[in-house]
Amino acid sequence: MIKPTRIREFGKTHARAAVSLNQWLKLAAQARWQSLTDVKKTFGSVDQIKVASGNQVLVFNIAGNAFRLICAVHFNRGKLYVLRFLTHADYSKDNWKNEL
Repeated sequence: MIKPTRIREFGKTHARAAVSLNQWLKLAAQARWQSLTDVKKTFGSVDQIKVASGNQVLVFNIAGNAFRLICAVHFNRGKLYVLRFLTHADYSKDNWKNEL
C-alpha cells in the first residue's frame, strides 16, 4: 500500500528527490496496473528484479537516476508496497537484494 507520508519523508530527507517523488506518488496512486507492461506504460524505466527471497520487486528511477525506489506490487490485489528508498550509490552495492 502506498503511504504518502513515507514518500514525503523520503523527500524531506533527500530534497533533491522531493519533486520526483511527489510526481511518482501522484501517478502511482492513480494507476490501476494489471501487469508489468501496465507499469512500464506509466514509468518506462521501471525494472523488475528478483531478490534473495525469490520474490520480484519493481525498481523505479527517481530524480534523473540519482535515487531508486524499490516496491513490491501485487497486481491481483491492486496493492503497491514501498520497501526501500536508496541513493544510486547504495543501490549499486546490491546489499538490499539480500535483505528482501
